Amino acid sequence: MGVNSVNKGKRNRKRQRHINSLTRDATPVWAGRFEGTMNERALRFSTSFPFDKRLYRFDILASIAHVEMLGAQGILRQDEALQIATALRSILNDIETGKLSLEGADEDIHSFVERVLTERIGELGGKLHTARSRNDQVATDVRLWTRWALGQLAGAVHKVASALVEQAHRHIDTLMPGFTHLQHAQPIRLAHHLLAYFWMFMRDAERLREIYKRVNVSPLGAGALAGVDFPIDPQRTARALGFTRCADNSIDAVSDRDFAIEFVSCCSIIMVHLSRLGEELVLWSTPEFGFVILDDAFCTGSSIMPQKKNPDIAELIRGKCGRVAGHLTALIMLLKGLPLSYNRDLQEDKMALFDAFDTTYESLQLMADVITTAQFQPHRMRNALRGDFSTATDLANALVRKGIPCRQAHAIVGKLVRDLLEQGRTFDE
Repeated sequence: MGVNSVNKGKRNRKRQRHINSLTRDATPVWAGRFEGTMNERALRFSTSFPFDKRLYRFDILASIAHVEMLGAQGILRQDEALQIATALRSILNDIETGKLSLEGADEDIHSFVERVLTERIGELGGKLHTARSRNDQVATDVRLWTRWALGQLAGAVHKVASALVEQAHRHIDTLMPGFTHLQHAQPIRLAHHLLAYFWMFMRDAERLREIYKRVNVSPLGAGALAGVDFPIDPQRTARALGFTRCADNSIDAVSDRDFAIEFVSCCSIIMVHLSRLGEELVLWSTPEFGFVILDDAFCTGSSIMPQKKNPDIAELIRGKCGRVAGHLTALIMLLKGLPLSYNRDLQEDKMALFDAFDTTYESLQLMADVITTAQFQPHRMRNALRGDFSTATDLANALVRKGIPCRQAHAIVGKLVRDLLEQGRTFDE
């Protein structure tokens, strides 16, 4: 039996244990309405804990802010709120120090936290969810996570931009052919070419900043869709969690994920820029161009051709662009037919969000290292300018400055280029 078969068997057994625990041990928080248990396949199909458990920190922090507000408003006694908040902080600490594993038969991360809380402090843990719905809870967690992810992406974007600027400084005097249609066009500086990408990433950073204000809105207090009939203070929880304001409409607060679409759209645009940069690195590293030597740390070889050095990381970044764009399409299609308020379809937003972020963040980190370690080849770039007629525009402009009409100058130089090509000669001669 091969290694892959063994690993696959282990994964299947682990998944089956999780499935068994779901059907044997799980008691959903909504179980009171139902007489029987949920169909085993349906339960497996609907559980989100395997992927939404990465929200644990944001879920716990939001719950702490919520329960402290309940205490301040007199909805819970102060001592009750303090005990619940203390237990929540203990759970968060235990998860982050490895004392508590994110495992269990829970439907989602919210059920996991509530279950562990109740195990630790008894029935008092059941009061945490007072004046709150899963709907505004989930929306809050996703907004908190997205806000965090925006900061992570912004830092990674600036890392790539800095790498490009450093290389541009080194190559201010490096001349190379500029291309249109992949044909030699006009001479340019390598620094100028690299800084074109720099400005693309600067716009990416600007887009991330722009959507931050739309992400940073608190849905807490919206309840399921119609608010809650307790004297809550949504402004207090919003301030505690660093939100700039509360949602204006409770239905909108739990219904829409347009901020998620914006986030993944930003990821997609970043990946397009990375893909274009990756494509040029792949092209320039070929023997035919020879404009750049990529560091061995970011290349691989061939199983049959000993001489090969393949620019795999640049190629993979280029390839993963389509993956992130696919997540954008998935989110748009997810939302397009939903009636207002929460629908279970929205559970699917997290896989698109998380993978789009993971892919984009890792691609940015790797591209920064690829650029930093790349060895551009000034002599190859300058040699590529020899005999390529890329100064033809300058010659035509010189004629214009002598009083020859622009179109006539263009025709004169065009004919000269044609004649020289037929004679096998260049401008240099």
